[in-house]
Amino acid sequence: MNDIRQFLFDLPQKVNPDAVAGLSTLFHFDFGEAGQFTLQLADGKLNVTEGLSGEPRCKVATTAETFAKLLAGDLNPMMAMMTGKLKISNPGEMLKYAKIFGLA
Repeated sequence: MNDIRQFLFDLPQKVNPDAVAGLSTLFHFDFGEAGQFTLQLADGKLNVTEGLSGEPRCKVATTAETFAKLLAGDLNPMMAMMTGKLKISNPGEMLKYAKIFGLA
């Protein structure tokens, strides 16, 4: 889905540099057939690339359809996790960055 890809690749321009100053993390997003993406935050800079690279602090696995519903607010993230539609390897890391990335 181009919407998800666009959302991820637009993040570096949308994230407030002051909000990420001094922070670092690495996320893997796996949307199955819709693609895999790496989101890396280091030295106050956010970078998104296609494919999975590096050792992630958090892995997010879901379908493109489910992620689109989460972004639109049509699906509760906790319900998605409880029903197995959304898998997050390190929920604490996701909670730390969700609001910064516009996911909450």
